[in-house]
This record gives sequence, structure tokens and C-alpha cells, in this order.
Amino acid sequence: MKKVRIVALREDRKRVLEHLQDSSLIMVKKRDKTEEGFSRVDMTSQMQVFERNVTLTEQALKVLDEYAREKKGLLSAFEGRKEVDPDEIGEIASKAGDVINVSKKIVDLNKKIADNSAEQIRIKTSLAQLEAWQNLDIPLNTGDTSSAAVFIGSFPAAYTEQSLSEAIAKENPKLEFELEIESSQNNMTCAVIFTPISQKLMTEDALRTLGFSRPMSPTSRTPKVKKQRLTDKSKKLDESTEKAIEKIKSFADKREEIKVTQDYFRIRADKYNVINELDQTRHVFVLYGYIPEEDAEKLEKLCDRIATCYIEFEDAEEDAPVKLKNNRFSKPAQSILTMYAAPSHADIDPTPILAFFFYFFFGMMFSDAGYGLLMVIAIGIILKKFKPDENMRNTLKLFQYCGVSTFFWGLIFGSIFGDAPASLYNMFTGSKITMAQILPWPTIDPQKDALMLMVISIAFGLVHILVGMGCKFYICFKQKDYAAAFFDTGLWMLMLVGFAVMAVGMATAQIVMTIGMVIAIASAVGLVLTQGRGKKGFGKVIGGLASLYDVTSYISDLLSYSRLLALGLTTGVMAQVFNMLATMFGTSIAGCIIMVVILLVGHVINIGLNALGSYVHTMRLQYVEMFSKFYEGGGEEFEPFSLKSKYIKIKEDK
Repeated sequence: MKKVRIVALREDRKRVLEHLQDSSLIMVKKRDKTEEGFSRVDMTSQMQVFERNVTLTEQALKVLDEYAREKKGLLSAFEGRKEVDPDEIGEIASKAGDVINVSKKIVDLNKKIADNSAEQIRIKTSLAQLEAWQNLDIPLNTGDTSSAAVFIGSFPAAYTEQSLSEAIAKENPKLEFELEIESSQNNMTCAVIFTPISQKLMTEDALRTLGFSRPMSPTSRTPKVKKQRLTDKSKKLDESTEKAIEKIKSFADKREEIKVTQDYFRIRADKYNVINELDQTRHVFVLYGYIPEEDAEKLEKLCDRIATCYIEFEDAEEDAPVKLKNNRFSKPAQSILTMYAAPSHADIDPTPILAFFFYFFFGMMFSDAGYGLLMVIAIGIILKKFKPDENMRNTLKLFQYCGVSTFFWGLIFGSIFGDAPASLYNMFTGSKITMAQILPWPTIDPQKDALMLMVISIAFGLVHILVGMGCKFYICFKQKDYAAAFFDTGLWMLMLVGFAVMAVGMATAQIVMTIGMVIAIASAVGLVLTQGRGKKGFGKVIGGLASLYDVTSYISDLLSYSRLLALGLTTGVMAQVFNMLATMFGTSIAGCIIMVVILLVGHVINIGLNALGSYVHTMRLQYVEMFSKFYEGGGEEFEPFSLKSKYIKIKEDK
């Protein structure tokens, strides 16, 4: 990685930045301070405008998807972005204002729908409150007269006119009143009470004791009239909502324009964000960044072609961003690595190792030749037909390579859609035949040979861990930390190898076991003598002895690889169960129809569940068991100044 400094005339700034953004060659470096004599132009307000427009168009598209969903095929998610000719950008820019206005209308219409919905809820609440007062022929907010006090409200209990009169009289026998019950339910009684105006305060005290409360929203109209008005208002709101929805649907043909306009403003926001980082004078500007060493010549040719530029390269410091370079086999696994962490400059790029073991272990866990072949063929068709973007393409290629591994492991385990060939043959012929008899090569049956497969899984795990430790050995050796390479890593590798030789000796010959024991003991002695080297006095011995406790961690790591057996066994057993269920209904027409349905549904479920399980557990083996042995991460991934668009991509200038 190289540091780069580009100096160009300020009048060429727009052209230079557009070409740099289109080329995706450099990553702009953010600097806290400007050079003496230079200043920076604050483009924050313009960026905020662009970002608001991006947000507005995102909201508009979301509203359109809700009310006028775009018709897409099941596989449309694999389609690449729409290619746009560079000359079309100007046309998109000229229409941007109109598209933003359309987006505002869509968002405003959606807000109107939301407001109408909120108002409908309030109307329903009011109607529910008015329901109990429909027999009342005076307004709920009827006030006192010169001679009588009026109390309109409810009690939190069920009363009849007699029982309510008795309850009020019991509270104050001196009260004179008349009452009328409008409605009575289990937990509420609505009533109107009249008393002489001179007894208003005494009546209030008595009613308060009984839990009397006035209506929450008293109106100046009778409940029947108010109900009708609210009902009419509700109908108008429904009509308004329907019109708003229809208007939104009428903008469905603007969806593509909104998408490309969103990307236009997204690209402009990125460019103005870079302008914020430029050191500038009245006549020149300076851009600082990083560029992969192999792209330096391309940058020089580009700048010579578009403007008068001065370019300066320097060696990058250790905290410079990292750009991964891998071949076609390894590149699909880069996403797995960056999901964990980008490598630092102290690390090696473990992508090739990660790729091999990821494909290998995924196939061993999924382990069905039929499923693997389906993955390879289906992904191949998708790649050819839809031509997805690079990220999606790499993801699909990752699973395609996993499918190849799955196919071969399925042949080793004798699993082709479980035991489907044998089950179908037995169903239609009445014979008894197994997959081992059908296939012309020797196979491993995970159910019958579980112990052997467990040993094989742990052996693969040992190789995996040793490779990780070998990477650590290489890193330490490269950094000239020879003590850490030989004592902290090499001795542990020897000890694990010794244990492996001992295990082989237990199954073969005593001499082999003895050799393994000697290697393990010699390694243990070496660890005791060297692991406390950083301490003083008796602490050296204690530190060395304590280091041997780490052997339990390695044993635990090795046992984790038993999941290779467990997942492989699960895939095969589930497939066999579905095959057995499918062949239970005989060879009649109905039985064959049921068989096809069960096979299709069952194997789709099996593929979904176990492909996900294999993916997750394979990642765990990489992250926890291998990466923990050598990988630090924490680096910054190289992210070039580029056209970061969501829906469109600019056609390359050939």
C-alpha cells in the first residue's frame, strides 16, 4: 500500500474528483489538520441536502412498496444493478428536482394516510364512549339552570333507578333529587341527576363518594347527533385515505426514476464528503489518500489524461488500510474473513487457508451428493442468467464451491438425497437393497461407522489447529521473534503431534506409541523450561508448569470438531426419515402423488435447516478454533472513493 498526494488546479477539481470516483483507485485519507497556507471549504450544508434527498427517496420507495408492490420474480434478488451510460447522468440530474417533488408528494400522502388512521382511532374511541348515552336527549355538557343543578356522568357499578336512589339517599338523607338511568352494565351505570341548585355542593359530595365521574369529552350536541357526525367524518376519512392510496399507486411508474435519482444524490454526497477533506487555496487543491502499489501507474495515466496534476507516492505506515488480493478460489471467502475482522499489517492474509477449510468442512457437514449437485447447478444457472454484482457473485460462488465439496462428501458417505435411490427401488420392486450395494465404490456410513468418523473428524480438527499454529509460527518468525516461534508455538505443535502419534500407536504398534510419548514428554519439558522465561526466580518454574494446563484447552478445541460428525449424521438421518415417510403410502397413483409432495417438502426443509447449520458451525470452527491460534485482526479495510450506488452502476468506458 502506498500513500499518495495529488495536487491539481482548483478549476479542475470537479473533473478530477469525478474520474477518481469512477475509477475506484484511491481511498481518501481523513486528516485532522490542514497544511499551512491551505484551508478547507465547508460543504456540510450541501451534503445535508443530498442526504435528505436520499432519505426522502428511500421513504418514497418504502411507501410505494407498501401500496404498489413491485412485481418481481423469486430470483430477482440475484439480479445485478442497472447499467447506466455516463451520458445519462446529466439527464438524471436534470430530472432530479421533479423526482424529488414526486417523492415529497408520496411521503406527504403517506403522512395523510397515517393522520387519517390516527383520527379514525380517536373517532372509534369517542363512538365507544357515546354508545352508552344514546338514549339521552340532551347534550352531555348541559349546565345548571337558575334553579336546578344537573349532573351527567357514570358510576363504576351496576345500578337500577331504585338502587341508585337508595345509595344516594344513604349518603345524604337530606338531598332532594330526580334521576334517570341511561344505561347500566356490569361495571358502569350512566345516569342524569337533577337537584335544587341550593343542594349542589351536598350532592357533589354524595356522588363523589359513590365514584361518580363526568364524561371525558362532553359535547354541546345530543349523543345521537354527535354519533352521526362522527360516523360521517369517519366515512370521509375513509374516502380521503382511499384517494391517497390511489394517488400513491399512480406514482408506481416513477419507481425507477426515484431509484436512479437516489443513487445520483448518494454519489454526490460521497463526492462532497471528499471535498470536505481537501486542502485548498484559491488556485489549487491537495488530496491525500492511499492506493495499492500495483495501481499507482493507472492513477498516473488517469491524471495525465484528465488534467494537469502533480502526484507524489510514499510508503504507507503500519496503520494504512489493507486491500486483500486473492484468486478465484479464495476470493469468495473474503466476506467470511472481513465479517470477523480485516487483517492488520502484523497478520498474514488467511483467506486461502480459510477458503479451503470452509469448503472442506461445509461439505463434510452437509454431506449429500444430491444436495451438493443441486447447489452447483442452481447457482451456475443464476450466475449465468442474472449476472449479479460482485458481492452477490462472490457469495454465490462461495456456496457453489461448498456445493462441490458437499457433492464429493456425499459420494464418500453414500448419500444421494439420503437413501432415496435405495428407498425408491425398494418401494417399486419390493426388494431390499442398500446404498452400499448400489454404489460401485466403498462408502462410509455415518450411522454404522460413527466411531471411525469421529476419529476422522478429530484428525481433521488436529490438522486445522496445526495449520493455525503454523501460521502463528510463520508470523513470529517473520517478525524475528524466534523465542515465541519455537517455544510458544513450536513446542505446542510438537506436543500435539506427539499425542497424535501416540493415538496412532494405540491402534497400530507399541513402538509408534512410544515415539509419540517421547515427543510429547520432550515437548512438555521444553514448555516447563521456557514458558516462564519472562518471570524471575521461582516464578519461572511456576509459570512453566502452569502453562501445561493449556493442554485442556487444546483437547476442548479438538472435541469441537465432533460437530463434523454430528451435522453430517443429522443431514443423512433427516433425509432418510423423509424418504421413509414418502414411501409409506404404496405405489398407487395417490401414493405416488403423496410421495412426490413429501419428498419435495421434506428435502427442501432438510436443505434449509442443515445448510444453515453447516454454514454457522463451519464459521465457528474457523473463528474460534483456528483464528484464535494466530489471527489478531483489527486492520482497516481498503474502501476506495467510488460510485457507491444501490440501484445503478455506470457502464465502463471501453
